[in-house]
Amino acid sequence: MVVVENTLKVHNLVVCTLCSCYPWPTLGLPPVWYKAAPYRSRAVVDPRGVLKEFGVAVSEEAEVRTWDSNAELRYLVLPMRPAGTETLNEEQLAALVTRDSMIGTGLPTEPRQA
Repeated sequence: MVVVENTLKVHNLVVCTLCSCYPWPTLGLPPVWYKAAPYRSRAVVDPRGVLKEFGVAVSEEAEVRTWDSNAELRYLVLPMRPAGTETLNEEQLAALVTRDSMIGTGLPTEPRQA
């Protein structure tokens, strides 16, 4: 398993273009769309468009990197820390992380929403 970090300059997106390789033990059952051919192909061809459909706006200055999981190598995204969380402990921070934020199609929950 490889963890890639989202930053202000890079947003990472995980896909499996061949099938639906997904870190089930870590994230639970994959969402139906993750296994769908349109997601799998568009995540590579038009990752910004896919992210926009998920409500994730990535600045034009930021690079979007798509990571292709396979049967031997799975990727997870380490989401960027939300603003205003400097005083939160590990448990409180973990509560902000969602499945979608760990595959790049979502962002962590804002502290006020947790």
